[in-house]
Amino acid sequence: MTTPWTPGGDGSDDKRHAPATLRNRDVIAAVLADWLPPSGVVLEVASGSGEHAAHFAAAFPQFDWQPSDPDPAALTSIAAWSGEAGLANVAPPLALDAASPEWPLTRAEAILCINMVHISPWEATLGLFVGAARLLPPGAPLILYGPYVEADGPTAESNLAFDASLRARNPAWGLRDTASVKAAAADAGLAFAERRAMPANNLMLLFRRS
Repeated sequence: MTTPWTPGGDGSDDKRHAPATLRNRDVIAAVLADWLPPSGVVLEVASGSGEHAAHFAAAFPQFDWQPSDPDPAALTSIAAWSGEAGLANVAPPLALDAASPEWPLTRAEAILCINMVHISPWEATLGLFVGAARLLPPGAPLILYGPYVEADGPTAESNLAFDASLRARNPAWGLRDTASVKAAAADAGLAFAERRAMPANNLMLLFRRS
């Protein structure tokens, strides 16, 4: 049995398991099929356990999937899941901190970031946008998935409780409002393109390099 995934968590197993991946990977893949370009390198920022990377690489063999994470335990787990899948289009995971001004690659045709924005300091999101604007060619997508707060609609009680639990764990974490996210993306040179409502009160947000 694999150890449940938590950022910065410990455990003896190389492979970690994030239960939400089994629930959301297929619905995310359905949106990716609409939003990803025809081919190229997809950089996944904050790949976590690595289960998404293995699943999406199998679902989209026309892409070279590049997982990444700043957490050494995550990098070990990503490598274990990718190795078990035996897919030639998954690259070894990169140690990448979204908040860092230096990223260990120089180009990608698309960037995907799942469930990082709310489980990281705001500086990580700002760094994600700056890095995406630096790597992506004009018109290429940055795709975000996760729970958000929207000023023009009510926030689900479950999301409010989740937000409170996140802030209790780390005051720098918490659900971000979409207006702030869009503004920060625009400041970095990324234009908001589309919003998709997802199950369990999540959203997918599409930005494109200006």
